[in-house]
Amino acid sequence: MGAVGEETALGRPADFGASRPPALRRPMLFDQARDPQDTIKPNLFIIGAMKSGTTFLWSLLASHPSIFLCRPKEPSYFIDPGQLRELQPWLWRQGYWRSEEAYLKLFRSARDAAIVGEASVYYTHLPHASGVAERISRFNPEARLIYIMRDPIERTISHYWHRVRHNREYRSISQAIKNDPQYRDVSYYKMQIAPYLTAFGRDQIKLLTFEELIGNTVQTVRGIFRWLSVDGSFDLPLIPPANVTPETIDQFPAWWESVSRLKKHNDLVNGAIDHIPVSIRRGTRQMISRRINRPGVDIDEVVQYLRPLQQKQTQELTHLIGKDFPEWRTLNR
Repeated sequence: MGAVGEETALGRPADFGASRPPALRRPMLFDQARDPQDTIKPNLFIIGAMKSGTTFLWSLLASHPSIFLCRPKEPSYFIDPGQLRELQPWLWRQGYWRSEEAYLKLFRSARDAAIVGEASVYYTHLPHASGVAERISRFNPEARLIYIMRDPIERTISHYWHRVRHNREYRSISQAIKNDPQYRDVSYYKMQIAPYLTAFGRDQIKLLTFEELIGNTVQTVRGIFRWLSVDGSFDLPLIPPANVTPETIDQFPAWWESVSRLKKHNDLVNGAIDHIPVSIRRGTRQMISRRINRPGVDIDEVVQYLRPLQQKQTQELTHLIGKDFPEWRTLNR
């Protein structure tokens, strides 16, 4: 059986039974004067889930003239620094966790945007990133949040291939998903969203699915514009889905894990490696890695392992928010 496809055709957007939230306030200003140096506090957070179309959604929302989303896309400011360094060292090295001032500088160019925000998928990585909902709530209790979910089996498998490509995952797909809880935890949507529902309430959180976004992009995004109280008739630009994993990727051998750990925890080693010319690093990668054709990898064992677990977790999600997910075809097959 081939790998689960990156795109799925699928159904209409749903509002998950939520009532319309009160009018969204403009981004908070710490100073009365309105100039480029004003410190603006964001009022929108895209919180995940990883490998569920967050970058695609971020690009679509950022195209609206009344919405400003910062670059880099994932400042990850509200994650405990120790947990962030363990989860994703390159995000830790951005250093926005060092001070609120450094974080808020990202939003200085927002000017008169009604909606100002960011998109950090590690905000929904419980239990590996804890306390995030509470920190965001203390920072801006009136913020809006968007959480996009995907068929949990497809998301888990896509997460694995992402880490093969970017994080030196050397284990087989079955070994990795069965033995590393992070793959499964990120797809446990009820666990991830429950703290946000407690901290913010249902009206301030937009829940949608990757399948809705891909299958009916214009209607879904215009619905989000209306929810954010910006012009919902704005014509979306043609933006292709982002971060789609290619069919053929490189996978490193098991012994490379020791090098990766050394690089992850030793700043001197990490700095030395980063100073090696890109052409040499690329050549070394090609010599020691092996090419993997994703569609040719048998995932039957993984799907059969995940299905009963994630069907149960999806039932918990349905009970929490009152919504079924017939569009999750791999899960429901």
